[in-house]
Amino acid sequence: MAEKEQIVKEKVEHNGLFDFASFYSFAHQWFKEGGFGVTEEKYAEKTSGSSRDIDIEWKAMKDVSDYFKFEFKIKFEVKGLSDVEVEIDGEKKAMNKGKVSVDITGVLILDKDGKWETSPFSRFMRDVYNKYVVPARVAGMREEVSGNAQSFKEEIKAFLDMVGKR
Repeated sequence: MAEKEQIVKEKVEHNGLFDFASFYSFAHQWFKEGGFGVTEEKYAEKTSGSSRDIDIEWKAMKDVSDYFKFEFKIKFEVKGLSDVEVEIDGEKKAMNKGKVSVDITGVLILDKDGKWETSPFSRFMRDVYNKYVVPARVAGMREEVSGNAQSFKEEIKAFLDMVGKR
C-alpha cells in the first residue's frame, strides 16, 4: 500500500452573490487544466422551500512520476442557495445567493503503486530511499502540493469575490 502524507488543509468561505454553475465549472476546469483526473464521490442536494443545501465531494489525482502522486480532496458545502435576479451593467442576470465553503486537503502519495510493500525489507529500503536518497525531491513535492492547494484557494476566492462584487 502506498504511503500517504497530508500536506495542507485550506478553507475558503463566501457569503453573498455568486453564480453556482459557473463556480462549479471554474473549479472543475482548474483541476482539468492542471492535468488532474477529477472524480465526484458525493453529490447531495436538499431542497426546503425556495432554497437548497448542496454537499459535493471531489477527489482530484495526478501521477507526477512512477513514484509520486498528488491527491486533493475538495469538499463543497453550499447552504441556503437561492435564485435571484440582479442588474449588472444595466442588464438583468440570473445569479445565486447563499453561503459556500470549500475545504481543500492536499495529500502527497509516495510509492503510489505499492511496489516497495512486498516485504519488511522492501519497506525498510523505501524508508531509507525517502530519508537519505531523495529527501530534497520529497520536500519539493511537498512544496508543490502545498503550492497547488494555495493557488486553487486563491483562484476560487478571487472568482467568488469578482462575481459577487459586480
